[in-house]
Amino acid sequence: QVQLVESGGGLVQAGGSLRLSCAADERTFASYAMGWFRQAPGKEREFVAGIMWSNEYTTYGDFVKGRFIISRDDAKNTVYLQMSSLKPDDTAVYYCAADASLGRLASLKSSDYGSIRGWGQGTQVTVSS
Repeated sequence: QVQLVESGGGLVQAGGSLRLSCAADERTFASYAMGWFRQAPGKEREFVAGIMWSNEYTTYGDFVKGRFIISRDDAKNTVYLQMSSLKPDDTAVYYCAADASLGRLASLKSSDYGSIRGWGQGTQVTVSS
């Protein structure tokens, strides 16, 4: 299992921005696809964004609509999620995830959550109106 630690969550007003970070304790970080998920109270966890190795390819959930950017710095074993134009509906706990396949992350079902290479503990993002 890859150990992942998120940071950067907090309280922000609607229209504001936040940058989340996810640090991995893993020397083979560069070989993993990385993703961000979120889970709001009473809702299922949903895919937000994912990125393959060496920033070659990124994919986003439909609701992102150009507001978020995922990136990674393999030298620092860190993946980022830059969020802009935040809305109250973006309020959720945001989780970082790692797996060998970006396609698998992007289509992950709840029954498969335990089978990927790693999850972070989550960081709370609250957007006030």
